[in-house]
Amino acid sequence: MPSLPELMPTEVSDETFGGVTYHIAGELVPVLSVDVTRMPVYFEHHILLWKTSTITIGLKSLKGALKRMMAGMQIFVTEASGAGIIAFSRDGPGHIVPIHLRRGEEIQVREHQFLAATGNVEYTFERVRGLATMLFGQSGFFIDRFRGDSGDGIVWLHGYGNVFEKTLAAGETLDIEPGGWLFKDASVRMETKIDRLSSGFFGANMNFIVNRFTGPGRVGIQSMYLHMPTEE
Repeated sequence: MPSLPELMPTEVSDETFGGVTYHIAGELVPVLSVDVTRMPVYFEHHILLWKTSTITIGLKSLKGALKRMMAGMQIFVTEASGAGIIAFSRDGPGHIVPIHLRRGEEIQVREHQFLAATGNVEYTFERVRGLATMLFGQSGFFIDRFRGDSGDGIVWLHGYGNVFEKTLAAGETLDIEPGGWLFKDASVRMETKIDRLSSGFFGANMNFIVNRFTGPGRVGIQSMYLHMPTEE
């Protein structure tokens, strides 16, 4: 029998990796606290909760600024550096999960769910088009890509509901509702499967859509999906 996806830790205390020590606590709206004394951390705007006064806040430019601007994506993120601790939370219930990246590893993340990352993690993106985007509007949607090119680092994500992780073996597949996946390893392939359902009455038909993930690698699943507004 295949193994079930496992609930990721909801609390972390005194975890050290990638040049920082961090904590995650709280049940309904969790808080991430990070000691940035030895390593800066960049983060999404508007998620700062509190910080020690010795920490300096600035802007960090992202690679591919022109490409990002043309795509309507942000070209700067906020960065915290200096001796002290900074804490973040998102204005909504959910689950904060840390993804530890070894040098050269990459994680791919659903757009709008990045929370923070250590300063040595490279942040890029790609636009996904085609059938996989049919629930996200004609313009498609974006996948954020984070790589540990400069050494070990951490990416923290915010998932809605709770976040579960499934490690797929080579060739193993898992079908997930399109709003249910949160992250995947770069080695995991994603495609869209559509089944046309017919009731046989009055010619009623509907489509049943899933994203199919094929291993090897990890897939993160969130138990709740907040449907973001689109231009359409």
